[in-house]
Amino acid sequence: MGSEATTVDVEIDERVATVWLNRPHRLNAVTPELVDDLLGALGALGAKDVGAVVLAGRGRAFCSGHDLKQPPPEQDSRVRLERLQDVTRALRALPQPVVAAVRGYAIGAGAEFALGCDLVYAADDAVFAFPEVGLGLSVTGAASRLLPLLVGPARAKELVLLGERVDAETARQLGLVNAVVPAAELAEHAAGVARALASKPASAVALAKRALDRGVDSAVETALELEVSHALVTEHTPEVARSAAEFGDRGAR
Repeated sequence: MGSEATTVDVEIDERVATVWLNRPHRLNAVTPELVDDLLGALGALGAKDVGAVVLAGRGRAFCSGHDLKQPPPEQDSRVRLERLQDVTRALRALPQPVVAAVRGYAIGAGAEFALGCDLVYAADDAVFAFPEVGLGLSVTGAASRLLPLLVGPARAKELVLLGERVDAETARQLGLVNAVVPAAELAEHAAGVARALASKPASAVALAKRALDRGVDSAVETALELEVSHALVTEHTPEVARSAAEFGDRGAR
């Protein structure tokens, strides 16, 4: 069990680990501490008897993106960006399948966290968006590779270049999510899917996940490297400073 003081909690029940992003007062917006805690939680699952993982957010949002109200981190930009990308790497490297349970906002980095999961289930109040370009930033969580695979290149360009918000049903139609369920039923629905996955032979599930991802992984790594180089170019422009001031109260990237 996690502690209330951490930005990420882990609960394990019936061989299902639920990893909770735990900054509900900020709509689970991303900070370096949350990234570190999330990577620690995911890394620890290998030593536990867990057959499937659910990634969810406490409160009324999955993850609203980067917390622009936080002061600029002192961490080196490349180190910080690669650390954030390690979340995508960790989610895809887990032998257990990962089910995203998305309610409320999945914006920017939050949408990218969902993309890194194997299955995505959305509450009917879920909202997805990739607003980085409009803020003068760059996508960083392999969205440049994973998003076109899910929705096609033309729609991926539309989502990234325009940055418009997409509701849950539209996300399902696009292929961003597997299914949409009422918000009150989301947690149990995701847990039920995870329990079904955990009941299957672990080695067969892990091999199936690896086989399905095999043809994508090398391209994902290339995309991650390119995204870092682009993010380093955009990060310190005047447009980003203006965006932080204008959008800081929203806490979303």
